[in-house]
Amino acid sequence: MSNNPRAGIGMTSARTRGRMIERLREQKISDAMVLAAMGVVPRHLFIDQALESRAYDDTALPIGFGQTISNPYIVARMTELARNNRALQRVLEIGTGCGYQAAVLGQVAKEVVTMERIAALVGQTRKRYRDLRINNVKLKHGDGMQGYAEGAPYDAIVIAAAFAAVPEALKMQLADGGRLVMPLGDDQQVLLVVTRLGNEFVEEKLEAVKFVPLLPGVA
Repeated sequence: MSNNPRAGIGMTSARTRGRMIERLREQKISDAMVLAAMGVVPRHLFIDQALESRAYDDTALPIGFGQTISNPYIVARMTELARNNRALQRVLEIGTGCGYQAAVLGQVAKEVVTMERIAALVGQTRKRYRDLRINNVKLKHGDGMQGYAEGAPYDAIVIAAAFAAVPEALKMQLADGGRLVMPLGDDQQVLLVVTRLGNEFVEEKLEAVKFVPLLPGVA
């Protein structure tokens, strides 16, 4: 996927990635397309080189600016929930960060739009996508609170930061049958799936999670 000299050596080898995939299977991630995506996207190239040896551990890691890259399990879990064994055409992600979640989504969807409020992260991630030749992920610098109506409707929306309440604007950008996957809550957070059925929205609360809060505006 990349000519980067950091690819495929030591802790970043195919064997290390294979162990991550086996752990995901043990954690009940069963979607073959999601597991394949997790195996293909080189997580070590989305974090600081100093943390590279921990890239495939089941842990969140700092990426600067008070942000983190989610642990592999939660990335796989949210991707599996968003996909729900469907072919995905267009997906929206809120909270690009280092770009890893959107890159995984790009393996299971035809097109991904991802929004990030921190300009410095946008610049870093744009370069990373160019280096990795990731062409089906469109990165937007902006406030994700209102989503990205120009690209709607979306088969799935994934929010990589916590909201205190389900945002109405994002619900309305779902296609019929589309799914919104997000962490809900302040101190106590749960993973929430909202499914649009016509003008009805069905909510399902799943396991406890811990994400940074989604902040308004741009930086």
